[in-house]
Amino acid sequence: MTKFSDLNLNPKVLKAISEAGYETPTPIQAGAIPSALEGKDVLGIAQTGTGKTASFTLPMLSLLARGRARARMPRSLVLCPTRELAAQVAENFDTYSKHLKLTKALLIGGVSFKEQDALIDRGVDVLIATPGRLLDHFERGKLLLTGVQIMVVDEADRMLDMGFIPDIERIFSLTPFTRQTLFFSATMAPEIERITNTFLSAPARVEVARQATASETIEQGVVMFKASRRDREGSEKRRVLRALIDGEGDKCTNAIIFCNRKTDVDICAKSLKKYGYDAAPIHGDLDQSQRTRTLDAFRNGELRILVASDVAARGLDVPSVSHVFNFDVPGHAEDYVHRIGRTGRAGREGKAFTICTPRDEKAFAAVEALIQKEIPRVENPSKPAPRKSSKKSRDEDMQVEAAQDVPEPKSEKPQRQAEKPQRQKDDKQGKSQRNRGGRGRNDRDEKVVGMGDHLPSFIALSFDERRAG
Repeated sequence: MTKFSDLNLNPKVLKAISEAGYETPTPIQAGAIPSALEGKDVLGIAQTGTGKTASFTLPMLSLLARGRARARMPRSLVLCPTRELAAQVAENFDTYSKHLKLTKALLIGGVSFKEQDALIDRGVDVLIATPGRLLDHFERGKLLLTGVQIMVVDEADRMLDMGFIPDIERIFSLTPFTRQTLFFSATMAPEIERITNTFLSAPARVEVARQATASETIEQGVVMFKASRRDREGSEKRRVLRALIDGEGDKCTNAIIFCNRKTDVDICAKSLKKYGYDAAPIHGDLDQSQRTRTLDAFRNGELRILVASDVAARGLDVPSVSHVFNFDVPGHAEDYVHRIGRTGRAGREGKAFTICTPRDEKAFAAVEALIQKEIPRVENPSKPAPRKSSKKSRDEDMQVEAAQDVPEPKSEKPQRQAEKPQRQKDDKQGKSQRNRGGRGRNDRDEKVVGMGDHLPSFIALSFDERRAG
């Protein structure tokens, strides 16, 4: 069996690997590292959780061990689709480069430009960035890419989904033609293949396992759910989710819940917290510091449930996630594999449940076609809520979706409702009496709604009566 010591890595890198507790490389690492060390372009295709990060981090550090960085001209560049993945890659570099005198900078949104500029000005060996923030620095004249010797594109298919491909092509054009390129993706869409044919030169292709396959250690299940009424689908669906979590009991030590839309992430997290669950949201619209705090709390076991959009579905290494719940069926079948890949990692067992509504059945069929097996059906664990007779009544959970609507105080609302019929009755009586030629003497001093407690007698007199007086 191949060991890291057989891969011709720098001795100081090997020492860091040993101290981290690793001895045997994963298949993608064993296939990619030797070619990368030879200076070849590498095209790596492997599902999430297979160790792709180390397969480019380790050879890069060995190749960069000699040499010195120049101001504003990084020697290597790693592009990641999300801030979280970029931060995780930076942590890997810190772990494996602790015995080397190499510098790095992390360019992601939500962090001060001034701090990042200071690092770049001093010169960095490794620049880790998201495409948008990298181009921001370049356009401000703070960064030159002409000194890049090694360029890495991580999670390329996620870049495609997020619309970063034009940015990637532009960044490629700003780097030297002689650079070495390490390109990693879980799937090979036609657009990804076009880019590899354009920018990679005779790459060593390393493909591990079948594309988009789910780990055999993950137990999967799906609840085929249909709401009692269309306007109650959201609340009833969240009831199913809570029942699934409760049904797992103590087995569910922690979990990630995936939603397709950011608004649903917020609503779902608020609903869970309302019912006493330890949950917090994470998606692209949140402040970076908040996202970092939430992720750290989840990794450290301080947070039990993470409600996420697909920003957290790729590449994030959160060990020992016991459960994954798909609140929505993902629009792309490949995303299902990446979502449930957050559990059952490193040979551990995990569980993944999906809630499928009638309109999601086509997307769910695509998932089963991709993984080439039928996902077992699970009986709906929640009891249907009794239908209420009042049209205005709402389920308690619907208040989460309409949190901005502040209800009227209970003491005022019934009073207003009681006053309305009386006001209509008084107006009707007044109109009828005017049509008969005015009020009688006995009616002149009666209380009239809207005119105060007392109506002066002269106001109620008819025109003829006033003239006669």
